[in-house]
Amino acid sequence: MRALGIDFGTSNTVAMVRGGDGRARPLLFDGTPLLPSAVYREPDGRLLVGSDAHRRARIDPAGFEPNPKRRVDDGVVLLGDAEVPVPQVIGAVLRHVAAEAGRQVGSVTDVRLTHPAQWGERRRLVLVQAAHTAGLPRPTLVAEPVAAASYYTTVLGSAVPPGRALAIYDLGGGTFDATVVRRTAAGFDVLAEQGLTEIGGLDFDQALVEHLGRAYSPSRTTVWNGLVAPADVGSRRARALLYDDVRGVKEMLSRTTSADVHLPALDIAAHVTRDELESLIRGHLARTVTCLAQTIAGAGLTPGDLVGIFLVGGSSRIPLVANLIHTELGVAPTTLEQPETVVAEGALCLGAPARPAPPPGAGSSGTPRPVSPAARPVTGPRPPLLAPRPPLPTARPPMAAAPMAVPQQPGFARTPVPAPPASPPASPAAGPHSPVPGWQPPAVPRPAAPAAAGRPWYDQHGPVLVFVLSLLVVIAVVVLAVLILTR
Repeated sequence: MRALGIDFGTSNTVAMVRGGDGRARPLLFDGTPLLPSAVYREPDGRLLVGSDAHRRARIDPAGFEPNPKRRVDDGVVLLGDAEVPVPQVIGAVLRHVAAEAGRQVGSVTDVRLTHPAQWGERRRLVLVQAAHTAGLPRPTLVAEPVAAASYYTTVLGSAVPPGRALAIYDLGGGTFDATVVRRTAAGFDVLAEQGLTEIGGLDFDQALVEHLGRAYSPSRTTVWNGLVAPADVGSRRARALLYDDVRGVKEMLSRTTSADVHLPALDIAAHVTRDELESLIRGHLARTVTCLAQTIAGAGLTPGDLVGIFLVGGSSRIPLVANLIHTELGVAPTTLEQPETVVAEGALCLGAPARPAPPPGAGSSGTPRPVSPAARPVTGPRPPLLAPRPPLPTARPPMAAAPMAVPQQPGFARTPVPAPPASPPASPAAGPHSPVPGWQPPAVPRPAAPAAAGRPWYDQHGPVLVFVLSLLVVIAVVVLAVLILTR
């Protein structure tokens, strides 16, 4: 059975699919798992979504809605010269997700759609209507913190015993949500939740743009004003490029200490450091940590009572987030390399058995996910990876002489063989290579040395014979010399 989990976000939408093999993987939109939630209405009534909507808005922004999730209570959205019901606007995004899922994995029969924990029945009904508009099966609605907690236990393999609580810190593109959930026999229950609707990654982008304006607008005020408040197509394209670059620099500063952002209308490469960005957003992040502390207190708990604090949402990867939480609450939070996909994948984990904990530095979906060890509870001593080897004997028992000495091979340990019972001197003891226990080879007598009388005659009289022959040669030489002289 193919299942589809959708996290409809303020800035981006993420979808995960699970095939018949039970493995989850993200849907890719233009090569990335992040689909911009933006919607654009063409003059003929067609609705474009994602990157297509952003590109079309650079020419004519009148029919553009960048964040449909923020319009969930409005009933209708004015796009160009037409009012479009909110379920149709959100449904356009979900329809694009459904089409991509059908193209990549085929039809899906189980749809899980996530929503903020504080959304009431009226807002949840809008999501159900949007899914119906998109042609999807009736979805199962899952609260975002419950999905994140399911990911925490199922994918990461972290232990949350029944009755214990986990805090979810969700900082996305447009909003912040803090939730405390408690593990039950059936899943997770929400104990307390709070949120800040005016704090998110978009606000951090705006703070960085304003910082650049304070640095460069005094010398070129007219050009800068035309960039941030465009009046023509060229200026709108330049403004969109500016905000895209600012968002990219913000994300880059989570990995490096400095980066450059291009100011298109001014033709300037502005240098920005991580310290500058942190000084701009520290106040916003401090408010999120305060909200998290209040939520924990609202659940009747202290930070020390929690099994951990789990960071999700794209903006939670900013290093200052984890530093402030650890400093203010005394708990090292659990962080991931790609926190955007946690909620969508966690929605698919409901009812699934927990996976074994991944090795350090590895995560699900092929992506490494380092988890703070301080945020993972210890449930007992870790069993040894291998059974202990029995102790080796301290001394080898004495062995009787063997008929043949076999050299010891390097890298191999020979099992010691105890000495056999005493035997008569005429029978040597069994060696280590005896084929049958207790068997003793028959004694082999050593051949005796041959008697002296049996030696060859030349072996006995050789020295005398050599002496005689030498003497005859000498006499012959002397006689020959005398004859030659007398002649």
